[in-house]
Amino acid sequence: MSKAIVGIVGGSGVYDLPGLEDLREERVTTPWGDPSDSLRFGRIGSTEAVFLPRHGRGHVYSPSDINYRANIYALKAAGVTDMISVSACGSFREDLAPGHFVLADQFVDRTFGRASSFFGKGCVAHVSMAHPVSPVLSQSIADAAAAEAIPISRGGTYVCMEGPQFSSLAESLTYKNLGYDVIGMTAMPEAKLAREAEMSYAIIAMITDYDCWHPDHEHVDVASIIKIVHSNAEKASHLVARVIRDFPAEHPPCPVGSDRALDTALITAPQARDVELMRKLGPIVARLQTAG
Repeated sequence: MSKAIVGIVGGSGVYDLPGLEDLREERVTTPWGDPSDSLRFGRIGSTEAVFLPRHGRGHVYSPSDINYRANIYALKAAGVTDMISVSACGSFREDLAPGHFVLADQFVDRTFGRASSFFGKGCVAHVSMAHPVSPVLSQSIADAAAAEAIPISRGGTYVCMEGPQFSSLAESLTYKNLGYDVIGMTAMPEAKLAREAEMSYAIIAMITDYDCWHPDHEHVDVASIIKIVHSNAEKASHLVARVIRDFPAEHPPCPVGSDRALDTALITAPQARDVELMRKLGPIVARLQTAG
C-alpha cells in the first residue's frame, strides 16, 4: 500500500478548509495547461491534503472553461491517492431538499464540449466506469458526516449537463422522470479523468435547489441559491476536514479497482505507443512503466 494523500476539489463557495496546518501554496503548470488555481498543501493531524478550487478563487471559470485535465494531472503529480469532489447540485427528489448532501455513486454524462481523456491518438485506453465511485472513500465521508451530525444520503445518480445555463423545464422533467437524483455541471469529465489517473474518487453533491421541475418552488437562479451555497460550503468544509483528520495513514485498496484502472485499459501495443504522448502522460502511467 502507498501513503495516503487526500485531494480536495472544491466547488461553488468551497475555497478553503478549516484546520489545515503547515500550509503552503504552489502555482504549478502541467503538460495539459494550467490548473484552475494554485495548489494548497497542508495537513490535518497526520494526513496530508492538497486543495484546489475548481472554479478558481472568486469563481472565474465556468464549468465549460475548467481545464479538467490540468486539474487532475496536477493532483496526481502531487501524489494524491484519494480525491474528494465537492459540487453544488440541483435535486430531482422532494426528500433531497436544499441544504442536504448526497454521496452520488453513479453518473450520466450529458456534456459535449470538454476533453474527457488523457489518452487518444498514439495510446488508446478504455477504463471501466461501471462503478465510478470508491465505496471505501464514500464510507469514510459517510462516517465523518455521522461524526459531525451532518445529514447525508448514500447513493444516487448525478446527471452532468454542459451548462453554464440552467436546465429548461423540459430537460428537468425528463431527467426527473428517468429517475436521476441530482444535476450538476462539473462531475464530468472530472470522475473519468480521476479514474484514468488511478485515484479513488468520491463526490459530495451539495443540494442548493430543485432545478426547475418543482411546482411549489421558484425556478433556479443565482440569487436564489447564494445563501444555500454559503451554508452548504461551511458544512462541507468541516465535513471534509473531518474526513482528512480521520483518514488512514495508508491508501486503502479500492474494491472497484480505481487505483489499478489502467491494468486492463491500454489497448495500444507497447511498441506502437507514441513516445511523446507517453512522456506527456507522466505520472498517469508511471506505475505501469515502473512495473513493466
